[in-house]
Amino acid sequence: MELYLVGLAGFGALVLLTAWLPMVLRQLPLSLPICCVGLGAGLSALPGASDLVPHPERHLALIEHMTELVVIVSLMGAGLKIDRLVGWRSWILTWRLLGLAMPLTILALAGLASGLLGLDAAAALLLASALAPTDPVLASDVQVGPPSQGQEDETRFALTSEAGLNDGLAFPFVHLAIALTAAGGIGGFGLGAIGEWLSLSVLWKIGAGVGLGAVIGRGLGWLTFHLPHRARLSRTGDGFVALGITCLTYATVEAAHGYGFIGVFVAALALRSAHRSHDYHHTMHDYAEALERLLMMVVLVAFGATLLGGGLLASLTWRSVAFAVLALLVVRPLCGWISLIGSGREARERAVIGFFGIRGIGTIYYLAYALGHAAFEQAGLLWSTAGVTVLLSIVMHGVSVTPVLNALDRRRGGDSGAEQLDLPFDASRPLPS
Repeated sequence: MELYLVGLAGFGALVLLTAWLPMVLRQLPLSLPICCVGLGAGLSALPGASDLVPHPERHLALIEHMTELVVIVSLMGAGLKIDRLVGWRSWILTWRLLGLAMPLTILALAGLASGLLGLDAAAALLLASALAPTDPVLASDVQVGPPSQGQEDETRFALTSEAGLNDGLAFPFVHLAIALTAAGGIGGFGLGAIGEWLSLSVLWKIGAGVGLGAVIGRGLGWLTFHLPHRARLSRTGDGFVALGITCLTYATVEAAHGYGFIGVFVAALALRSAHRSHDYHHTMHDYAEALERLLMMVVLVAFGATLLGGGLLASLTWRSVAFAVLALLVVRPLCGWISLIGSGREARERAVIGFFGIRGIGTIYYLAYALGHAAFEQAGLLWSTAGVTVLLSIVMHGVSVTPVLNALDRRRGGDSGAEQLDLPFDASRPLPS
């Protein structure tokens, strides 16, 4: 009973911190994720607390599903934020980041993991694939503002749309790493296995995610906005409808053996397009964002606890730290820069987009998923390297995001909208009475 009451009080405190901390941190060189990780690390140092911390290698299913939930909620919120219609020209930065930057990043990180860490091909590919996507959860501070608020400059739009799609598009490479392990390495991976991977893990799963996500989003959009007035679902005013759409879409796409991450983001875009300017999008977005913050805090407090009490860094070496530094300061910025050459964006803007390829909760999910489906060599080294990379990304990007984006906004001569990036609500709209 005492443990239950302590847990209940701790959860209550976490909810209050979710609401209050962003306002306190708004003018400080800190971010909510940094505070969450620090809180978790501090709690794990208390007497007896280490016995309660889940070890990543022994609780793969728990870690997979916790991180999975926060990612899909984040993807729904990200999709509802985007005002821009999907198109080739209007989304050209996104297509470049997905089609050029991410494959280049995976290739470079896999080579670095093999050469610097001594990992075999399958483990190196897994680590690279897990670290390649920009995280939709921790990248929220560099994303566009709430729906229809006009805070959609090219930098924020590129990072928001990239984070919305690249989590799902990294999955084929995770499946390829799993297949390589099952085949005993590259030597056992023949043309038949390559064809199966291309047809199933690439074409079918991506196609099912996009197709089902679009159908579900448009269908639910019609039910929400276009039924006769008395039956129109938007009249409920309930923001938790966003959670229902998220879970329904993800489960449906996964049941069809598609990529649920892609399905959720596409469904959010399709739902938004059903009635682009309706105020109900604000309600759903605000609910999704508040829930995302709460889930993010829970996961990051647990992440901070595993750093010390859970043995996440038990296999850490100087090579792992060097890999993390190179991944964050060289590989992603350089690949992002190369992918945007000829895009028409100025050098400073390309540098900012390349730099803020934030690594986070999606990385933890991919590792837990893959290690739960195949026996990779040096799993401890994979966890420690990914853990220190995520930790450095949280600190480095969390400290730099506000001054860097404010400086970029001042250079453009526009209002940054930076304050809204740190608030868990839309300050331009009246609070409910």
